[in-house]
Amino acid sequence: MGKFAAGKDAYGISDRSGFRYRLRDMRKEWNGLLVGKDEYEEKHPQIESVRHTIDAESLRDARPDIQIGEDFMAFVVYTNTGLGIIGTELNSFEATASLGTVTVTT
Repeated sequence: MGKFAAGKDAYGISDRSGFRYRLRDMRKEWNGLLVGKDEYEEKHPQIESVRHTIDAESLRDARPDIQIGEDFMAFVVYTNTGLGIIGTELNSFEATASLGTVTVTT
C-alpha cells in the first residue's frame, strides 16, 4: 500500500451535517463518523458497558451438617476404589457400637 498525500488544502464532507471542512480540521468519532471540529461529540459514559460481578451463591463440594452429640452420631466413609472414581461412597462396611451396661431385674 502506498503513502497518502499530504492534503494540506484538501477538503472533506462531514458525515453528520454534510458541510465541507478542511480535512486537517476534521475528527473521527468513536462510532467511526468523520465530522467537523465543531460537531465532534465524546462518547457518553453510559454507552460504556460495565462488567458486573456475580455474587457467589453456593459452595463447591458442599456437605450436609453432621450433628455429633449425645443423641446422634453419623459416619460418612468415602473410598477411592470402585469404578475408578475418586470419592465414590463406600456402602459395604460394618460398624459396631455399645451403650454402657444393661441390668435386668425380675
